[in-house]
Amino acid sequence: MEPTFKYSNSVVLYPLFAVVLLWFIFWADQNFYRELYTFGIYPQKLSGLKGVFLSPFIHGSGEHLLKNSIPLFVLLVALRYFYYDYFFKIIVLGIFFSGLLTWIIGRENYHIGASGLIYVVASFIFFKGIQTQYYRLIALSLAVILVYGGMIWYVFPTADETISWEGHLAGFLTGIFLSKIFTVKDYTKPALYEWQKPDYKPEEDPFMQQFDKNGNFFEKPKEPEPENTNITDLVYEYKKSST
Repeated sequence: MEPTFKYSNSVVLYPLFAVVLLWFIFWADQNFYRELYTFGIYPQKLSGLKGVFLSPFIHGSGEHLLKNSIPLFVLLVALRYFYYDYFFKIIVLGIFFSGLLTWIIGRENYHIGASGLIYVVASFIFFKGIQTQYYRLIALSLAVILVYGGMIWYVFPTADETISWEGHLAGFLTGIFLSKIFTVKDYTKPALYEWQKPDYKPEEDPFMQQFDKNGNFFEKPKEPEPENTNITDLVYEYKKSST
């Protein structure tokens, strides 16, 4: 079935709202509270579990938020357009599972920022596109690799202790997991010819029978016509009618 990707205002408005919300929270934190980082994920502590859902909305600096804003917007637009029905499910479950995994494997420090969600969406789009084997979604997967492929290096431990590689790794693995549990429509084109059908048997095809196992063409010998041995001559007898 050939997919129809539907565009609506939400394709742009939802990602735009998400980015604006992050900037508003950051502005409020800088001007009023300045300690929102304490609502981030703090691994292996029950009090740190609140950050599983709250940490993606908190950023430590304007530079941190700016680096996350552009890829988050672009990837959310792609997610909404190409995987319209899964948009909110991927976001909610992605935040939850990546946050929970970060809480399990993370260092004893506050982990904040939307980068974990970015890795979830990028990973989901890439692996789901490859799994569908549909050319448009594969092209989208390759585009993600081309633009954001360098992010893969940040899922490994780094000398920069301000980078939560654990959150990146958790997001990356969560994206793979979600690509497996969510099934999309079968985007294969309908069979137009006999040889495209799944139950096609080439050995029963009269045309294919003209080729040997090596693909060489040969002309099948014509079957001899049966002899007409049962046909008898018809004799017509003319009789003059009597008057």
